Amino acid sequence: MEILFADWLGTPAWLWLVFAGLVIALTAFDLGVLHKDDRAMGIGESLRLTAFYITIALLFGAWVWAEKGAGSGMAWYTGFFIEKALSIDNVFVIGLIFGTFAIPAKYQYRALLWGIIGVIVLRGAMIAAGAALVSEAYWVLYLFAAFLIFTGVKMLLGGDHEPDVANNPAVRWISRHMRVTPALHGQRFFVRVPDRRTGRLVLAATPLFLALVVINVADLVFAVDSVPAIFAITTDPFIVYTSNIMAVLGLRALYFALSAMVDRFQYLKVSLAAVLVFIGAKIFVSDFLLGGAKFPPLASLGVTFGLIAAGVLYSLWNTRSAQPALNAAE
Repeated sequence: MEILFADWLGTPAWLWLVFAGLVIALTAFDLGVLHKDDRAMGIGESLRLTAFYITIALLFGAWVWAEKGAGSGMAWYTGFFIEKALSIDNVFVIGLIFGTFAIPAKYQYRALLWGIIGVIVLRGAMIAAGAALVSEAYWVLYLFAAFLIFTGVKMLLGGDHEPDVANNPAVRWISRHMRVTPALHGQRFFVRVPDRRTGRLVLAATPLFLALVVINVADLVFAVDSVPAIFAITTDPFIVYTSNIMAVLGLRALYFALSAMVDRFQYLKVSLAAVLVFIGAKIFVSDFLLGGAKFPPLASLGVTFGLIAAGVLYSLWNTRSAQPALNAAE
């Protein structure tokens, strides 16, 4: 029993086990019960499942608050809201990936789900590396902060560009080193097809596998923004990792509703840019203007939530004329 209370990265091991159990249970329930059959998800179902995931996340945050204190709880909620907002902005890129590989809607959910499993592993590695860097050299946080400010300003100036999915290096590498079928084979990532020269059955990847690879590569690019943003709020690996993953877990459900109304979030990028600049500037303000005093967690949470909410609400209000089209699509 002592091992359950042993310290692991600053947090008792049993808290990590509870989180791991929750993620496994949610993923198994989602894959094995809710969506064991291939079908497209409607907007209404997408919103209901999104509300379910957000409720679970908020309850988990309350549990973190109770177990680790108010400061950790507010840092967790701040990280969750930032990652959730950034994931909304990522919906367009995911839709572009599915469109490039001609993935039908009924197969997209399965690809997203396995993509999330990959995210859990890849982000864990990124966060572990970031935590090790920060623990050995605090000045790395200043690099994170400067990068966030630079990224935020770049977003405000319209520096983002549409990714070239077809020429993605991962896609080119797989195409050169693996057999890839020209057509989908249902929900399968790999199939056995006859070799053109020998006639023997050989293993080949499908376009669905290529889409899965590019989604995970895209997430690594997105994590370059989100992971430093949360490290700028707290260096507790448990808070950083769990808030990231709980926000990403609901992305696959949220995707189907947002992909139908992504054009209505025109000003979300502006609010996200402001959040990144604020989080980055907060590090310099705390260390150089407040004499090392910690920036109030409640103020950080309030500003972050307020900026994101303002961007979403103003976007919805400014594009309210698009609502009839959304209703028609549903």
